[in-house]
Amino acid sequence: MLRVDNASVVYGQVSGLREVSITVNDGEIVTIIGANGAGKSSLLNAISGVVSLKSGSIWLDECQISNFSAHRTVQMGLAYVPEGRQIFGAMSVKDNLTMGAYSQCARSRLSNLGYIGWFLRRPEVQSNLETVFRLFPVLRERLEQEAGSLSGGEQQMLAIGRALMSSPKMLLLDEPSLGLAPILVKEILNLILRLRDEGLTILLVEQDASAALKIADRGYVMERGRITIEGSARDLMGDDKVRQAYLGKSVA
Repeated sequence: MLRVDNASVVYGQVSGLREVSITVNDGEIVTIIGANGAGKSSLLNAISGVVSLKSGSIWLDECQISNFSAHRTVQMGLAYVPEGRQIFGAMSVKDNLTMGAYSQCARSRLSNLGYIGWFLRRPEVQSNLETVFRLFPVLRERLEQEAGSLSGGEQQMLAIGRALMSSPKMLLLDEPSLGLAPILVKEILNLILRLRDEGLTILLVEQDASAALKIADRGYVMERGRITIEGSARDLMGDDKVRQAYLGKSVA
């Protein structure tokens, strides 16, 4: 489904990515692990069109999407849940979810506000909304509440729900457990498994490497902007270097 070939990103004189290559197959959960500053977020930003490549290429279903704008990658079927959630705090839960469906309006070339209002009442958009409420019942209860007043866990649910409103085929998740209590982390990771089981392909960056590898099919380790180790999640969990550096387990 997704293929990144020798992708490099540069911020001024600083390299964010150095010839990174990864693949994510249809129906997989693939995780990227590594220390802070390793380039994990830069990779997701490059895939989603938030930053531009200096060199290399990115392919989605055999279509090259290198340096597509962020809104165009959403239209292609990628949905990005960034680190820190980045919800619209002053807007209601309902309006945040509505913003997630905007790309579908753009696909239909609807620019008149009246037509957009009509579009948002279409069955497919309402179906996505019901899917979000099925996954996150609390969001239905909080629909008119200001998003910034939600708890951290509820805000993460809203961020994921907003992404699902675009009808994605692939979800990019950057540190979804950041700042959450352990019980909520477990809930979010179980949700990621459920989304995969319901047909979504997922690329996951997660600070809790052990938890991420437990739910992933495959994984990559990043160091200083490069991929240094790759393999099945099981193999990575058994790798001495990975265990010592990222899983908090000393090598016997």
